[in-house]
Amino acid sequence: SGYQKRTQKDYSLSLKHQIVFEIEQGELSTTGALKKYGIQSRSTIVGWLRKYGKFDWENQTPSHMPKTPEQKILELEAKVKLLEKQNAFLAAQNTRADKKAIIFDMMIDIAEKEYNIEIRKNSSPEQLNNTKKPTKKA
Repeated sequence: SGYQKRTQKDYSLSLKHQIVFEIEQGELSTTGALKKYGIQSRSTIVGWLRKYGKFDWENQTPSHMPKTPEQKILELEAKVKLLEKQNAFLAAQNTRADKKAIIFDMMIDIAEKEYNIEIRKNSSPEQLNNTKKPTKKA
């Protein structure tokens, strides 16, 4: 019989559970399962581990079972991805904060020149209010 490309629908639930069980027991790696059961892609198996496994892949919380090297790797990959996301977010926030500080500084410089007051030295509001303001005549 010729080699037939299988689709997701072809795998029975019991086969999926069997593969997940073997991986979680440490009998197989995901790549080992690919070869043994003729499954097309590793992501298919990873999906089953998330769906049917006893290990909470999404939240990386350990189950009552000892973790296999496979699980530890997947868990670390997920943590690295999360840290990379957080790092990128914080870096963007930092840049924004720096820009705000620069703009704020420039605004103070302009205000000091325009109104001839030293904002940075005068910390109390009373001193700011005592500077001469032009009075409008009605």
